[in-house]
Amino acid sequence: MGYPDTAGLRPESNDVVALLMKQHEEIRTLLDEVLEHTGEERRHTFRHLVHLLAVHETAEEEVVHPYARRAAEGGEHVVADRLKEEDEAKRALKRLESLDPDGPAFVEEFTSLRESVRAHARAEETYEFTRLLDAGDPARLQALAKAVRAAEAVAPTRPHPGTDSAAKNALFGPPAAVADRARDAMRKVLGRS
Repeated sequence: MGYPDTAGLRPESNDVVALLMKQHEEIRTLLDEVLEHTGEERRHTFRHLVHLLAVHETAEEEVVHPYARRAAEGGEHVVADRLKEEDEAKRALKRLESLDPDGPAFVEEFTSLRESVRAHARAEETYEFTRLLDAGDPARLQALAKAVRAAEAVAPTRPHPGTDSAAKNALFGPPAAVADRARDAMRKVLGRS
C-alpha cells in the first residue's frame, strides 16, 4: 500500500484527508527546519512545530480516529497503533521542552523524534487515510474537515502525553479545558452533542 491518491484533490479541498495531508507536509518541513536553525530561530521553529502537532493530534484524536474506528475496515487496530505512536511522540516532545535547543541532547532526541513522526505520518497516510478515502462518505469527510478546522482555533498549545481520550483530557487541568473547547466546537460543527 502506498500513499493515498490525492492527485485529483485541489489544495483547497474540503476533504479531511487532503487537509491532514497538507498538515503532514507542513510538519515534515518544520521537522527539517528545526535542525537547520540554531538559537532563537530553532526555539521559534520548535514552538511552531509543537503547536502544529498539538492542533493536528487533537483533531485526529477527537474527530478522525473515532470516525476511522467505525468506518474503516480494521479501523480499531489501525487507530490503536496510531494512538500508541502519538503518545510516544508527546512524551518525547515533553522531554525536549526541558532541554537546551542548542545542546547535543536536544539534537539527538529531536533527530529520533523526527524519524518517529515521519514514520507515524507515513503509517497514517498508508493505513488510516487510505481506508478513510475508501470507506468514507464524501459529505462526511467534508464535515470532518470542518470539524478539524474548528479545532485549530482552540486546540492546546502543546501535546499532552496520555490524553488520547476525553476522560484522560479531564485529568490534565487547564490544557484540558482548551481541548474540551476544541471538542465542543468540533461536535457543534458535526451536529453532535
